[in-house]
Amino acid sequence: MKTQSFTTTITVPQSPEEVFAAVNNVRGWWSENIDGPTGQPGAEFKFHHGDVHRSTQKIVEFVSGKKVAWHVTEAQLNSVSNKTEWVGTDVVFAIARSGNQTELRFTHVGLVPAFECYDGCSGAWGFYVGESLRALITTGKGRPEPKQEGGR
Repeated sequence: MKTQSFTTTITVPQSPEEVFAAVNNVRGWWSENIDGPTGQPGAEFKFHHGDVHRSTQKIVEFVSGKKVAWHVTEAQLNSVSNKTEWVGTDVVFAIARSGNQTELRFTHVGLVPAFECYDGCSGAWGFYVGESLRALITTGKGRPEPKQEGGR
């Protein structure tokens, strides 16, 4: 039996292009603690959440209105024993029209229940995608983690 990576799906009335633009506005829905460009193929950006989580994502797929994928090249998760659990995982946003709605399917490929961080990480992704990114898409204002002083 194959172990499932964390996946969540939202459906919104906005166009695939609007959803794509919102996904790439990472500071608008995930965190204001992002260093580097988040909306161009091949770019790398760094995320930090205090001293608890730091990671570097490289944008490896970027198809306008259809798909964005990040490859996690570095990670340090200080709340678990294997601090590099995220290294080598992929964060994928698949966008498709479904009738008069747009479906966004988010998958953190490699984030599986065997990971010590699975419960906390999947819960966080559930909020950031299901609530914050949805709000950014539908209202223009997400609920990202606010900027922390003294970050990277």
